[in-house]
Amino acid sequence: MMNASAERALGAPVVVGVDGSGPSLRALDWAADEAVARGVPLRVVYACLWKRYEDAALARDIGRPTTVPLAQDVVGAAAQRARDRHPGLRVNADMVFEEPEYALLREGRSATALVVGSRGRGGIAELLLGSVSLAVAARADCPVIVLRAGPEDRAAPAARGHVVVGVGEDTKSAAVRFAVEEARRRGVPLDAVRAWRCPAHESTDHPLLAGEPARLHEERAAQDLEAALRDVPDDVDVRRRTVEGHARQVLVDASHGAGLLVVGAARREGHFGLRLGRAAHAALHRSACPVAVVPHDA
Repeated sequence: MMNASAERALGAPVVVGVDGSGPSLRALDWAADEAVARGVPLRVVYACLWKRYEDAALARDIGRPTTVPLAQDVVGAAAQRARDRHPGLRVNADMVFEEPEYALLREGRSATALVVGSRGRGGIAELLLGSVSLAVAARADCPVIVLRAGPEDRAAPAARGHVVVGVGEDTKSAAVRFAVEEARRRGVPLDAVRAWRCPAHESTDHPLLAGEPARLHEERAAQDLEAALRDVPDDVDVRRRTVEGHARQVLVDASHGAGLLVVGAARREGHFGLRLGRAAHAALHRSACPVAVVPHDA
């Protein structure tokens, strides 16, 4: 097992939370791919208040389908699964007997990114997000990547599909920077989307100005988009789009066919943790692809 000082020397790890369930194994595969792409170690964390695990999803990897494995079996099998997927990957695995939410938030303080499944062993509805995943995405100090539940235990390679980023009024967005690096690392296009709306009262106040307020809002959105993307390297293929509508619905629509959707979450001084806006909240619950929540100062 790699010690903390060695891990720091190699770069902050990608941390993945596992519990042996199908969604968490999918997150494990995705996190292993991400760690390899970034050239950093993978840290596998199993946080639970119980010493025994009672779920069949990991039985194939453990190789003892009739047993009730101990926690060390779960974390050991997860680490081996990551090594089998990427031989040579530096893997540090640990089990912590405490609430998963608190353990993962602590791990996030020294992580490049946190990866979690949408639901753990208690989840039964794919359209809903587990409480641990939601809490970690809302409060972590580092980017959090949430993988929604899928029909297969094993994840597709993380590089598939373009990267989508929601662009707001912040022209120095941490979410945009994260999305640019993800697209560049994967060698895929970046779809930068800026949603805009024209309030109803602005379009009806004066009949001679019909359509003019909407045009002004769209132009302002295009200006915000250009300002946010001014420092994007030339080797990144960027697609710029301004779309009329609620940001939450625009981003969910844009997630179809994408490999990753990136949204921001504001950290406000004097408030505990991050505040998830409506767009980020909708993305976590309804996105058709993995979602990266990137913290930034408000």
